[in-house]
Amino acid sequence: MINLKKAILEGIPKALPTRKKLNPNVSHAPNRKKVLNKEERKLAIRNALRYFPKHFHKELAEEFLEELDKYGKIYMYRFMPDYEIKSRNINDFPYKSKQAASIQLMLSNNLDYAIAQHPEELITYGGNGSVFQNWAQYLLCMQYLAKMNNKQTLVLYSGHPLGLFPSNEYAPRLVITNGMMIPNYSKPNDLLKYSALGVTQYGQMTAGSFMYIGPQGIVHGTNITVLNAARKIDPKSKDLSGKIFVTSGLGGMSGAQAKAAVIAKGVCIVAEINEDAINKRHHQGWVDEIYDDLDKLIKRAISAKNNKEALSIAYKGNIVDLWEKIVELNIHIDIGSDQTSLHNPFAGGYYPVGLNYQEANTLMVEQPEEFKNKIQETLIRHTKAINKLTKKGMYFFDYGNAFLLEAKRAGADILDQSNKFKYPSYVQDIMGPMCFDYGFGPFRWVCTSNNDSDLDKSDEIACYVLKEMLQDAPDEIKLQLLDNINWIKEAKKK
Repeated sequence: MINLKKAILEGIPKALPTRKKLNPNVSHAPNRKKVLNKEERKLAIRNALRYFPKHFHKELAEEFLEELDKYGKIYMYRFMPDYEIKSRNINDFPYKSKQAASIQLMLSNNLDYAIAQHPEELITYGGNGSVFQNWAQYLLCMQYLAKMNNKQTLVLYSGHPLGLFPSNEYAPRLVITNGMMIPNYSKPNDLLKYSALGVTQYGQMTAGSFMYIGPQGIVHGTNITVLNAARKIDPKSKDLSGKIFVTSGLGGMSGAQAKAAVIAKGVCIVAEINEDAINKRHHQGWVDEIYDDLDKLIKRAISAKNNKEALSIAYKGNIVDLWEKIVELNIHIDIGSDQTSLHNPFAGGYYPVGLNYQEANTLMVEQPEEFKNKIQETLIRHTKAINKLTKKGMYFFDYGNAFLLEAKRAGADILDQSNKFKYPSYVQDIMGPMCFDYGFGPFRWVCTSNNDSDLDKSDEIACYVLKEMLQDAPDEIKLQLLDNINWIKEAKKK
């Protein structure tokens, strides 16, 4: 049996571990396109070797070059720990500082195989939202957190530990920065280049900052979003019953859409091209049914709508095929959106219509310009179908994934006569005026005991406070308070 505390305290193993095979039962990040020249490839190897003693270098240099050439990035798979990475009772972790132990718990949750999108590539969500760049960084960070005290601060840059610095008990135990790419002076290939060199990562909002809390945060936020999207159609709407919500993405963040819509009592259809992602969400209970036949899928969705049944359906295929079929059959859709990772359109965040997942990933690496052309052609078709449906009454919003921006760059018909986007973002049209302006926003807590009874107690307290507020609340916020009370009551049941 593995001694968890001993393994964490060791950090980089003193003896070189045996090479590990990738787990075929988890989703893996697509290979990145090759962007480094010969000298830069040498630099990437040197950057990777800096974490290890010199007597490891000869063997690891060859191995890391192999990874770089195959995957477009050095992940150091050999150094994946043998213990299961997951959130645990805080006292299961070795620590001198309880605050630092809490950070160990949080980053472990980010990399849990049941939570992370591509766990063995240290990606939590969004296609490239990284916790660390490689497994050496993970081992070192956990070791630092285990050994530090309350008068020290650990500083990380894009997963790379710069070291422990003297501070005081009132200072942060951890200071993190990620990315550091300046948009006006860089291009997408620059991020790929420096990522391949091992000197930067895209940490997304909560991956590289170790704050991803899984269902409680994402499903809650998405639930509130779709409920208020329904109120853009009917201001008095209490839930999503009798309405169909169509969107795409069942990844690390987008996977919440199906479950959130069911809690809101609606019908949700989500397109996803990655079969591993679909199976993961179905196994977790976030998706009720899976279809690859669009005629059967639409028939089932209409039946659920007519019966006011709460149902989530995954379409195993491309979102554009789904939208175009809905247009062809003249089906009324109430709400539409998209949550593919369009911040990363040419490296696995969005997939071209007409190719399956494997074909697209191969094209991405071997013919990146052709892949880019197909992506932009797909975005044009995607937009065209949405435009047709919004003219018939569908409410569509951008879910903060750069759909509008990339559609514009592709030359799609996404601008109105005043040269502004035809569709609003969810913050601009929903969350801002309907939630944030009234003081409603994400409020999260974590039970570091990992004890269900503690979570139940904290939920009970929160529900009591909201009910007390509801008694004297103005009409403008009563539905928002009821939404959150319903969330607390229903989330665990689902």
